[in-house]
Formats: sequence, C-alpha cells, structure tokens
Amino acid sequence: MPAKAKWAQIADQIRDQIASGKLASGEKLPSTAQLKEEHGVSAGVVRQAILVLQMQGWVEGVHGVGVFVVDQLPNGPDKS
Repeated sequence: MPAKAKWAQIADQIRDQIASGKLASGEKLPSTAQLKEEHGVSAGVVRQAILVLQMQGWVEGVHGVGVFVVDQLPNGPDKS
C-alpha cells in the first residue's frame, strides 16, 4: 500500500488534535509557516491539508486573520 500523502497526514494530525480537545473550539491553528516548518513541507502542502479540513467542516478560515477550529464539529470522528 502506498504511503499516505503528506497533506493527508497533516490533515489527519490536525483532525486528531481537534477531536482530542488539544485544539479547542474557536482556537486558532498554527500559521502556514509554522506548520510548514514543523512538517518539513511546502506551503502548498499545508494549504491543501487546511483546504480539506475546511471542506470537511473541521476548520474555517478568516481572511487576513487565520484558520480556526469551528464551534460545531462535524458528526463522527472522521468525516473524510
């Protein structure tokens, strides 16, 4: 089985942090630069992970401010 794409691994990690409460409702996610540095990937990979989480309803972006955990989490532990 092929290795999971880096963006998917990052999305899984953030989703797990939200589900476990490590990232609370309304909390701001680390910046793209911080996530890029932490995971050793390009900004595009981080943006793809965030985009997937936004489409799944885990986070929402506020232009010019950041990305935040939504108040109402999607049903189930993994909506992917």
